[in-house]
Amino acid sequence: MKRKSTAQSQSQTLNGMTQSQGQLTANFTFSDYQTENFFDEMFDGEAQVRAGCAPFQQRVEQLTREDIIGRQHAAERALMSMGITFNVYSEGEGTERIMPIDIIPRVIESAEWDNLEAGLIQRIKALNMFLDDVYNEQRILNDGVVPRDLIESSKSFLPPCLGVRPPKGIWCHITGTDLIRGDDGQFMVLEDNLRCPSGVSYMLENRELSKQTFPEVLTQTGVRPVSDYPMRLLQMLQYIADRPNPTVVVLTPGIYNSAYFEHSYLAQQMGVELVEARDLVVSGGYVKMRTTKGFQIVDVIYRRIDDTFLDPQAFNPDSMIGVPGIFEVYKKGRVALANAPGTGVADDKVIYAYVPRIIQYYLGEEAIIPNVRTYICREEEDCRYVLENIEQLVVKEANEAGGYGMLIGPKATPEDHELFRKKIQENPRNYIAQPTISLSRVPCLVGDHAEGRHVDLRPYILYGDGVNVIPGGLTRVALRKGSLVVNSSQGGGGKDTWVLY
Repeated sequence: MKRKSTAQSQSQTLNGMTQSQGQLTANFTFSDYQTENFFDEMFDGEAQVRAGCAPFQQRVEQLTREDIIGRQHAAERALMSMGITFNVYSEGEGTERIMPIDIIPRVIESAEWDNLEAGLIQRIKALNMFLDDVYNEQRILNDGVVPRDLIESSKSFLPPCLGVRPPKGIWCHITGTDLIRGDDGQFMVLEDNLRCPSGVSYMLENRELSKQTFPEVLTQTGVRPVSDYPMRLLQMLQYIADRPNPTVVVLTPGIYNSAYFEHSYLAQQMGVELVEARDLVVSGGYVKMRTTKGFQIVDVIYRRIDDTFLDPQAFNPDSMIGVPGIFEVYKKGRVALANAPGTGVADDKVIYAYVPRIIQYYLGEEAIIPNVRTYICREEEDCRYVLENIEQLVVKEANEAGGYGMLIGPKATPEDHELFRKKIQENPRNYIAQPTISLSRVPCLVGDHAEGRHVDLRPYILYGDGVNVIPGGLTRVALRKGSLVVNSSQGGGGKDTWVLY
């Protein structure tokens, strides 16, 4: 037998893997990285690094494996020390976790981003016109472009909002639109989030961690900034008020909400008050905030409470986190709410299937960013196809989010297939199905080397004095090998998104 060298025998355990000291002091490399026939954001089909990623690759391959692992651990410690957490609810108990981060960024080149930006602006403009129409003239329903019964049967359609005109005619002030790429590298819209889209705080903190982890390469690569998001958010909120120097607040359900960190973070960054329902009262026809100096009129509320919980007098009478009477004040134009109540109807995953038609109807244009092919189970032919091919499809409930209420056919059991068949047959209106798409991948640090993991992208769009797309967004990554589910509540994490100039 050959004797082991000193380097081979001096081993340590790191991230659950045994690594020799010699391996750790060797330079980190992507030379053994495998794209495995998926579309990869960093390497092309010939295993050549994409142009925008070259500066990052060159810098990282100057580091030792030990150094890159150390930087990953430092980022994780920073997340913990900053208290960047979310809650996962299971069996009635909340578990607080840090949002996992992978320090290898996702890079999007300038021309590609410009096309995405144009497509997102187009989509938000059309959806805003759709919402205004649905709650007022209803031309799109009268013309049969979107079936009337589809709207009226949506859980998120709010009849009390009929006839309402929000300040400045804007309904969807803050949107997080989920984008994916398939095998051909084309971006597609997976879903729209117009009620209370979350995750933007992770986008901001991921960028701060990139500045600490790779400061020189971030500067050399020419990455567009995202750190001005809180300022842009505040400017948008001030814009929709009807008076100068308006009082703006962030309304949170409270500390037990899964996104409470984000609510408090954004309020702090904007320099505005974070309030709960108990801090607000309707008095004299206005919404007022309790302060140590008495009541103060509130002009704009960035609400992080779902539509139906906003006002127990107008919507859900059992709500304990809403403000009684706030909707009447809103209807009279004496307070602005972002996003406007009623926007949830555009979050409905069945309505999503009609968005290309909505864009064509209001703007007379083809959608710049296409939808994923979607089967609408309320339509007989589509439903039959879904029932017969459920093993190959992803099935989603119309109003669920966070990776819940979903079946990934190829990974599910025969029992799960049969369960969802029954659910669809009992309530076809509540389900859509889509092909199983092999999401694009980005290298992630696994132990001391890089492996591909599937990702999506959630850019954030602000609608105030024009539509403003933040250059980047939250890249969500399925950290479990082979998984297609990127939601943090289902084991996903995040990456910084570098949009180049």
